[in-house]
Amino acid sequence: MNMKKLATLVSAVALTATFSANVLAKDTIALVVSTLNNPFFVSMKEGAQKEADKLGYTLVVLDSQNNPAKELANVQDLTVRGTKLMLINPTDSDAVGNAIMMANQAKIPVITLDRVATKGEVVSHVASDNVFGGKMAGDFIAKKLGNGAKVIQLEGIAGTSAARERGEGFKKSQESNKFDLLASQPADFDRTKGLNVMQNLLTAHPTVQAVFAQNDEMALGAMRALQTAGKSDVLVVGFDGTDDGIKAVESGRMAATVAQLPDQIGAIGVETADKVLKGEKVQAIIPVDLKLVVKQ
Repeated sequence: MNMKKLATLVSAVALTATFSANVLAKDTIALVVSTLNNPFFVSMKEGAQKEADKLGYTLVVLDSQNNPAKELANVQDLTVRGTKLMLINPTDSDAVGNAIMMANQAKIPVITLDRVATKGEVVSHVASDNVFGGKMAGDFIAKKLGNGAKVIQLEGIAGTSAARERGEGFKKSQESNKFDLLASQPADFDRTKGLNVMQNLLTAHPTVQAVFAQNDEMALGAMRALQTAGKSDVLVVGFDGTDDGIKAVESGRMAATVAQLPDQIGAIGVETADKVLKGEKVQAIIPVDLKLVVKQ
């Protein structure tokens, strides 16, 4: 091999080694998500992934499957994987505390997304104003049906800040608009449970005029129950602004949804992580916009 060819080969090997080193040098951040069996959190993950790619981070995504024990195991796993920062979307605001304290002990910064944590040290919390959104939903029902409307509320997973705060906002509207709250029962943010719970509640409360479901999945389940029962005049309002929820509004089947921007929550979470890892100061609470989606 002549010297010129050898020099070219050495240069190519050096370039490959540099490229490999740069790839390996990419910082890893993690997203521990409550469940990927919900389109809202899938959108959140996609927004986080897009921003991580843009900023040059490796993003590891772990699904807690709505199980606090699985969540704890995920965080434990990440503490030994060279993770620089964790984005955690809690399964439960109280139960997640143990996982966050584990990350704290490992000196790994934590940012919470969508749901707060009641224990442990968190650098920042990125979320929509769920209280305001719950009130927005109630005020829309009052605008359409007037004071004293007969309403059923489908609640999310007990123990999550999203369910608690959306319920709190709806209660404010309920009190000011004097709703006749016929029933308020959990359906765990799940479409099938929304269907089943609504079927049972319809038997007990056939005079219902409106349903506020604390997420679109439960709203879509409730709509199926109402359709089966032949009740086409009941106003249904959801929350989240998922693709299926917005399609249901645009087709006129659902009256409205309070749209969060889950992809933005994920993206802003990664953007905030980037600032934290660069030593920049970040806000303790970073609000993400909400909007009421109605048929145009």
